[in-house]
Amino acid sequence: MITTSVAVIIGLVFGEIFKPGAGIDVSSLSSMFSNEFETKGDLPGFWDTIKGVIPENPIKALVEGNILQIIFFSLFFGFGISSLETKKKTFIVNTFTYITDALIFIIMKVMYIAPIGVFALMADATGTFGYEILKKIVYLFLIYVLALIIHNFGFYSLNIKLFSSMSLKKFWSSMYKPQLVALSTASSMATLPVNMETCEQDLGVSKQTSSFVLPLGATINMDGNAIYYSLAACFFAQMFNIDLGPSQYIAIMFTATIGSIGQAGVPGPTLLVVAVLLAANIPVVGLPILFGVDRIFDMLRTAVNITGDASCAVIVDKLRESEELSAANEE
Repeated sequence: MITTSVAVIIGLVFGEIFKPGAGIDVSSLSSMFSNEFETKGDLPGFWDTIKGVIPENPIKALVEGNILQIIFFSLFFGFGISSLETKKKTFIVNTFTYITDALIFIIMKVMYIAPIGVFALMADATGTFGYEILKKIVYLFLIYVLALIIHNFGFYSLNIKLFSSMSLKKFWSSMYKPQLVALSTASSMATLPVNMETCEQDLGVSKQTSSFVLPLGATINMDGNAIYYSLAACFFAQMFNIDLGPSQYIAIMFTATIGSIGQAGVPGPTLLVVAVLLAANIPVVGLPILFGVDRIFDMLRTAVNITGDASCAVIVDKLRESEELSAANEE
């Protein structure tokens, strides 16, 4: 959670410094895409945002797509489920699992024809805006790469240096194999076996630690995604000339952090960007222009994600060894 929060902040800082979405003429953008969220951008105050997190009606929040209220209700609903007896809890969890599987099946079927739609959207965008929109996407990509480099080689290296005894040279020289697999598959789950093998055989992490930390990290530790969510939010806010206030930054940080934890470790368009944009009242009408190049972003963020998992495994293993040594000395 801490590393993900840092990743979100890095994305926001880079987005505000380099302003990748500034200077785009969006006068005809709403006519190209759905105008369902055309009115977004009327920003509430800080306390209005805090009060707005608590839903008056959870069903209404679902219908209106109020992401913060949905997350708030889901958290407390999850706490309620966890308090039930095992039989009831298992039934409810299994029911939601089946519903999720059915929805994923529908989405995957739709995604078969999605490339045709994405191609049409990109062609329309290029025809409307010329190469200006493509240059902005390339600029966004370069900023994203820079943010990933800072987080990957800067923040992770600092953590390893401070909280473990492993040399940075050994760590980075050992990580090339899982990173190559991550780049080629764009899937944290597909990279998991290679990452576990590298941590255990090359980095000396115990099997006990790697078998717990790495599968968990492949599911919830998505720092590369968190940077992407926050940077994309800045990109579209600047595209629509929306000045983000403190309440919107808080909404972006909260939703991007939770969203990256809930993101599946498989390749595909990060539709959770929609949740981040809606939480900050940023129009989502332009989001499809990123779907055409999402695979390139996905490859890079996956490499960062699995590197973060490995660094956590190294640190946790060191802490475990220290605790065991301390316990042995006390005996």
